Amino acid sequence: MQTLTVVTKVRIVAVDITHDIEQIVRKSGITDGLCRVSIPHTTAGLFVNEKEDPAVATDIMEALNRIAPHQGPYNHAEGNSDSHIKSVLTGTSVTLPVAGGWLALGRWQGVFFAEFDGPRTRSVNVVVHKA
Repeated sequence: MQTLTVVTKVRIVAVDITHDIEQIVRKSGITDGLCRVSIPHTTAGLFVNEKEDPAVATDIMEALNRIAPHQGPYNHAEGNSDSHIKSVLTGTSVTLPVAGGWLALGRWQGVFFAEFDGPRTRSVNVVVHKA
């Protein structure tokens, strides 16, 4: 397992981590298999979506804010219930195919780390293995 560190400077942001994951896949030497990306956090998430236009990730994060606004009638006393809800909505892991030594993503796809309770320093775990 390889661990990436993501440092965020604001409360809510989507960070494109595709390049970092691709480097781990390339260094693994595995040409065909799976890449499992996961995070050990309950107020962050992972998602795959368009990376060519940064407005898409912004739209996704804004939509999640509308679904689970920061202020709300929540029971959790720490003030970050919205972050937990957003984490559940995005999920905390993705499994990606590896083909020819590269992530087998669509032309426009990228992998994003979603920070919902920053600023923080976070870990992203990446495991590459043969199928």
